[in-house]
Amino acid sequence: MVTKEFIYRHLSQHRIGVVATTNPQGHPEAALVGYGITDGLELVFDTLTSTRKYKNIVEHPQVAFVIGWNDETTVQFEGVARLLGGSEDDAYRETYYAAYPDGRDRAANWEGLVHFIVTPRWIRYSNFAEPTQIEELLF
Repeated sequence: MVTKEFIYRHLSQHRIGVVATTNPQGHPEAALVGYGITDGLELVFDTLTSTRKYKNIVEHPQVAFVIGWNDETTVQFEGVARLLGGSEDDAYRETYYAAYPDGRDRAANWEGLVHFIVTPRWIRYSNFAEPTQIEELLF
C-alpha cells in the first residue's frame, strides 16, 4: 500500500519534474522545473515572473506534475499553487534551498525570481514494472 511516507521518499529521490499549467486561452503548457518537497508533500519551486508558467499559475493556480520516469515508475501530482510571500513563507523557501543551495544566490540576484508552493489534491504512484502497482492518494 502506498503511504504518504512512501510518496515522500520517492519524491525526495528526484529533484526535477514536469509541471503542466493552463494558459489564458485554456491550452496546456509544460515546463521542466527543479523542486524541493516538504514533509506534507508540498512541492516548492522557483521561476521568473517573465515566464509563461508564472503568468499561467497566477491566473489558473491548478497545476499538475509528472515526476520520475526511470524504471517505468512515475508520480502524477495534481494540486493548487500559491505564490510565496514575505518572511512567513521562509520555511518553504528553505525547503527549496535544501534541494538547490544555489537557489539562494538566484533569489538574491535574479530580478523577478519568485517561489511557488503546490499543495497536493491528488497523487498517483505508478510502477509498470512487474509486479505492476498503481495507487492513488486523495487530499
